[in-house]
Amino acid sequence: MELGGLVQKAGLVELADDDRATIYGALLDAAARARVEEADAVLALWKRRGKRAFDAEAEPLTDS
Repeated sequence: MELGGLVQKAGLVELADDDRATIYGALLDAAARARVEEADAVLALWKRRGKRAFDAEAEPLTDS
């Protein structure tokens, strides 16, 4: 999957009204947050959230 697809999948394109400068700024902010002392914790949190989102997307919908 291309990185641009992940940006779109995360909803950043719609949130930023497809403004590339805003999306780039959001990514720069995320990178800066991951450079703090608790970088391992931040990256682990992001990884868990991403895995949950991928897993939820892969689960077939069932009628209840």
